[in-house]
Amino acid sequence: MRNSFQRVIATLNLFQGKQSLTIFLLAAIFALSACDDSSSAGDDDNNVILSGDSREESSDSRSNDKDEAISSSGKVTDKDSDAKSSDSKSNDPAEVTDGSSDSKGNPSSAGTSTKSSASEEPDSSGSEGVEGSSASVPGGSSDASAYDVVTGTLTDSRDGQTYRTVKIGGQVWMAQNLNYAYTGVPFDNGYYTSDSTSWCYDNDPANCAKYGRLYTWAAAMDSVGEWSTSGKGCGYGENCSVASAGSATLVRGVCPKGWHLPSNDEWKALFAAVEGSSTAGAMLKSATGWRSSGKDSGNGIDTFGFSALPAGIRYSLGGYNSEGYGAYFWSSTEDDSDDAYVMNLYYSGAGAGLGGHSKYYGYSVRCVKDSD
Repeated sequence: MRNSFQRVIATLNLFQGKQSLTIFLLAAIFALSACDDSSSAGDDDNNVILSGDSREESSDSRSNDKDEAISSSGKVTDKDSDAKSSDSKSNDPAEVTDGSSDSKGNPSSAGTSTKSSASEEPDSSGSEGVEGSSASVPGGSSDASAYDVVTGTLTDSRDGQTYRTVKIGGQVWMAQNLNYAYTGVPFDNGYYTSDSTSWCYDNDPANCAKYGRLYTWAAAMDSVGEWSTSGKGCGYGENCSVASAGSATLVRGVCPKGWHLPSNDEWKALFAAVEGSSTAGAMLKSATGWRSSGKDSGNGIDTFGFSALPAGIRYSLGGYNSEGYGAYFWSSTEDDSDDAYVMNLYYSGAGAGLGGHSKYYGYSVRCVKDSD
């Protein structure tokens, strides 16, 4: 019995040990399960952080997109700025200048498409004077002139150049050739084009300083009406009533304000004042600068201080000739639709004359003062 009891006790102890082992195992399994859950929870937390990182990256990405959008917006702003700049250029007197200059077109046909274009986009200043002055007046100077009777000088306020003047008979003449840069009107005779209707001999600026500029008749008459309307529309292929022989209309042309382009009658009055056309050449030519004719000097005696210099000719196809040999001055009187009169002086003679020459040629301009 005792042995049996001991066996029972042993069995119970064994069972108890097994139960403890079982409980231990169950606890271990539970612990492991808890660890797994913790690990799983940790993984979930890590996943949340990663998700947060992902959101951060997404946020950064959005930030970069925003920066790109700002950059893109900046570019658009630049374009807008360029557009505004372009708009401002269209109103810039300097740009309007180019438009108004081109608008004059061929001198023989005043008022071309560019001028109508300018009218479609008016100057923001609303000043027609700015457009006109910008086209031909350096620095946008006003249209005026200042004649000093004491010093015998004329200052053209359009460009500030000063000229000597001389009184011969009842007339006051410029004693130097006009050098106003009438360059805003392009030249096109169907065979030859140029960006100007006035030039320096041989295209050398030094010759402008020496001789003044050479003008087409249309430019001399101011056929586009830049400074006055008296010669407007006068050019090659046109008959102008104000340019008819005996016309009493004073044509200012390209001359400074208060002065005008002389007519045939006024040239003849000058000849009469210097003892007639047969000796007018010697009287009016400068005392230096002329070529010799054989053994004879081509220079004049310049009795009255008119000081005509041999500035030569510019032909209609762009060539130059006769520097040193001839002086040619436009008259406001035309011969016909294609020719206008020119007062001419030659190195080889003492006389002076008036003859018809092509309106496309480039000749010198001498202005005479309006009567007081």
